[in-house]
Amino acid sequence: MQLAQHQRRPRLELQLRHHPDHLHALYRESQDQTERARWHALWLLARGQSIPEVARNLGYTDRWVRQVIHRYNQGLPMKNLRHENKGRAPLVPPELQEPFRQALLQPHPRDGLWSIRHAAEWLAERLGRPVDGRRAWYWMRRLGLAPLRPRPRHREADAKRQEAFKKSSF
Repeated sequence: MQLAQHQRRPRLELQLRHHPDHLHALYRESQDQTERARWHALWLLARGQSIPEVARNLGYTDRWVRQVIHRYNQGLPMKNLRHENKGRAPLVPPELQEPFRQALLQPHPRDGLWSIRHAAEWLAERLGRPVDGRRAWYWMRRLGLAPLRPRPRHREADAKRQEAFKKSSF
């Protein structure tokens, strides 16, 4: 049986595009913590420290330092780009939120009570696309409202017995 030989990874070299003093300035001026840590690691590497030394000095792993070197060598930004992600636009745009709220405060034109289905239909008409009832519920709650409907009653409920129970339970 023949075993595969272990191959060493090629040596990872920092391809400096900045002078070490410039790396130090970038490290000192950075406001973002992630970006600052990355510039700090690069500055220490440019000053001649090894990957394990930098990892130990900064409290990170060797793997993290290697990822920073790869990132720098590829010309990727040192910033934490998650902070710049604005996210998806809200389902109900700001100019439609107040009209939606005002519509919900009025009685529904069909039967007087707003249901989730009614709210979803109202939004779908204004937005020009189908709206799921869960999204309508979310926006009703977000605007501080909830659909009003009477509590369900059992078909065979006896009103006299229920009144008697209420009186005797206090």
